[in-house]
Amino acid sequence: MAPNRVILISCGSFNPLTNMHLRMFEIARDHLHKMGNHVVVGGVISPVHDSYGKDDLTTMDHRCAMIKLAIKNNDWISLSTWETRQNNWTKTLISLQHHQSLLNCYLLDSSIMENCFDAKDFDWIPESIKNSTDKTPIQIKLLCGADLLESFAKPGVWDDKDIEAIISQHGLVVVTREGFCPNKFIHHSDILYKHMNNIFVVTEWIPNEVSSTRIRRALRRGESIRYLVQDSVINYIYKNGIYNAKNPSTTAIQQNLHAFCKTDC
Repeated sequence: MAPNRVILISCGSFNPLTNMHLRMFEIARDHLHKMGNHVVVGGVISPVHDSYGKDDLTTMDHRCAMIKLAIKNNDWISLSTWETRQNNWTKTLISLQHHQSLLNCYLLDSSIMENCFDAKDFDWIPESIKNSTDKTPIQIKLLCGADLLESFAKPGVWDDKDIEAIISQHGLVVVTREGFCPNKFIHHSDILYKHMNNIFVVTEWIPNEVSSTRIRRALRRGESIRYLVQDSVINYIYKNGIYNAKNPSTTAIQQNLHAFCKTDC
């Protein structure tokens, strides 16, 4: 029996995109391939609209530009700007349904779809699919960290119907993080337990607790974030003055000059 074709999609702020975000795609793909009944044919990063309203959220133009730089040399992860081009913030379920519906229609008749939709709507579809005659179904699965999974239990954050639809219609691929226990959380949740066969928990054996929040804090303090974020993204941040970033090289020079002046000036 042929394995099920899958595209992993990650929705979020990506403020900025870190190496850990990219790492999640890699280990999730490895895990599904080792299971033997799935083949990952693509990965998609879908950043939220500016109206999401998160603190210290830089503009979607900057976030999309940084994502493009980060995945420039990646041969299977792409950017979808659909959420950013809507009039307002889009629920995760709606985003999943849109990408799945568009993909289904594209597989049925790509020529009609390309004539009826904005070309930008298809940018995220892998070239391997566009250039292939294989029209077998592809399922969109939501890739997330264990922290997002546990946010399902926070009052007012998620609608129970949305959670059930996301898991039953699409499926979750959850990457473990320090301090979270996804299997225990799934066991305690009636909704998650009901659909546990469509939840794939991926253990990250090389923990790396890099977060966008910590990256922004380091930038404000003039600390180096090299090897935590792609070099091209770091250069973009300094060049465009995002996150009140202080270039550590410049900061060190200023501190040395200040110290020199205090003693010799």
